[in-house]
Amino acid sequence: MISKDRIGALLMLAFCGAYWALAYDIRMLPFQKTQAFNAQTMPEALGVLRVALSLAIIVLPGKSEKLSLAGFHWTKSLTMLALMVFYGLTIRPLGFIPSTTLFLIVGYVALGERKPLTLILASLPLVVLFWLLMTEGLDIYIAPLPAFFGGAGSA
Repeated sequence: MISKDRIGALLMLAFCGAYWALAYDIRMLPFQKTQAFNAQTMPEALGVLRVALSLAIIVLPGKSEKLSLAGFHWTKSLTMLALMVFYGLTIRPLGFIPSTTLFLIVGYVALGERKPLTLILASLPLVVLFWLLMTEGLDIYIAPLPAFFGGAGSA
């Protein structure tokens, strides 16, 4: 059963999301656009704060509920966080295709998949397809391989 607090938070989330989006439509004079604080700054900040608070009310337990972290998979979560940092550090030296494929394979293993064929088929074709979409479809250059394999070495 959804509580009255969460219903109110959902309504506030919709209102504040619209408020935040409309804050970007505030017109400014040309000299105001380069200033650190302008007519859009406060409405944008309030929009972000209100959306975050609405989401907190929706996600966090209510007054009658207790916060329970039992059953949370801390090892998997921390492994995925470390893997994301590793991915960020290796994408330039290894190139997009090897780095992203390695990221997906290790991520799948961390989440419990063990079949080698499944790991490869769920990773490599997806990465190559995404790379082709980015480079050929959207015309965004991403170095596919490291420099010593013929890539430019920078993503």
